[in-house]
Amino acid sequence: MSLSQSVEAAPLRRTPLSDLNRARGARMVPFAGYEMPVQYPGGIIAEHLHTREKAGLFDVSHMGQIALRGERAAQALEILVPGDLQSLAPGRMRYTLLLNDSGGILDDLMATRLDGGLMLVVNAARKDADLAHLRQNLGPGIAVEPQFERALLAVQGPQAAAVLARLADPGVARMQFMSAAETVIAGAPCFVTRSGYTGEDGFELSLAAEDAAAVAEALLAQPEVAPVGLGARDTLRLEAGLCLYGHDIDETTTPVEAGLAWALGRRRRETGDFPGAAAILRQLQEGPARKRVGIRPDGRAPAREGTAITDAAGNPIGRVTSGGFGPSVGAPVAMGYVETAHAAEGEALELVVRDVPRPARVARLPFVPTRYYRAPSPPAASGLHQG
Repeated sequence: MSLSQSVEAAPLRRTPLSDLNRARGARMVPFAGYEMPVQYPGGIIAEHLHTREKAGLFDVSHMGQIALRGERAAQALEILVPGDLQSLAPGRMRYTLLLNDSGGILDDLMATRLDGGLMLVVNAARKDADLAHLRQNLGPGIAVEPQFERALLAVQGPQAAAVLARLADPGVARMQFMSAAETVIAGAPCFVTRSGYTGEDGFELSLAAEDAAAVAEALLAQPEVAPVGLGARDTLRLEAGLCLYGHDIDETTTPVEAGLAWALGRRRRETGDFPGAAAILRQLQEGPARKRVGIRPDGRAPAREGTAITDAAGNPIGRVTSGGFGPSVGAPVAMGYVETAHAAEGEALELVVRDVPRPARVARLPFVPTRYYRAPSPPAASGLHQG
């Protein structure tokens, strides 16, 4: 038996919410080595719209949670990423990227500063590779502790804050965007972060596996909350113009090409001491040969991943990396890479769908306005423990 065959034959792992997902009628599919819910009986479009209007509960326990322990953890991780992590205050978080020596993206991740270290959340399909990469490269004095057994729930949508404030310390509603705190929900200690992958306000709850079902049931008992699967998670992030690792970004794409140059810290640009810095800084100065863009097909036919993109004369200029129907937009939407000369908003393109060129145009990202929480003033004191 070949290695690929043995990998395919390996049993799927289950999250702490697998039984709950099945009890709620989820259709389960293989994803990143896990058995995951792709949708519930109401369907993807209903779940998508419910999240935009109220609040959706996502089981994202397949993601990789990794703690880095050590006072120099932020400084050590900066060897591998282009983000400014040393300036993060305890209880604050930042999006950053693991890079290879060519400036390609090994993974994208969230890093939260803790007293005495960092907490990372990495992509499910990359977590074992990321763990090995961290252990090999962070050096002595930094303990790398995988917490893959912990559950991770995401509550996303405009009513997410009101729901959590009802079940936890009311101060959770005043948490700043991209911050973290410890609280108790349904009797369970939870490490809560305020970010998300839908373009909406939302929170992620990291908690012990044995507490996950009770907390999920408490959330789902709230009238605003409905369970949401991977299908709607994908359409929500696509409308929000957010990248999916292995599709819109990978080891062959740089942050500049991907439109993620904002993740390069100013200090890090000046020092140029991160992997692939020479190539990335050159692209910042001269411009990349290609760019990730939003795409709006003119008709109703969606353009899926891998669809060829041509100019009006039929010359190949790129390909679609993510695409489908946008329920909030009410039309197909897509993202992809095109040659920079064709990346201007409004540029006419052709999408070769089932061997038929179909008209499209470059569109502004995101396709729907993001609604991340912005505090009107510094948050009032509460019982929440930051970091």
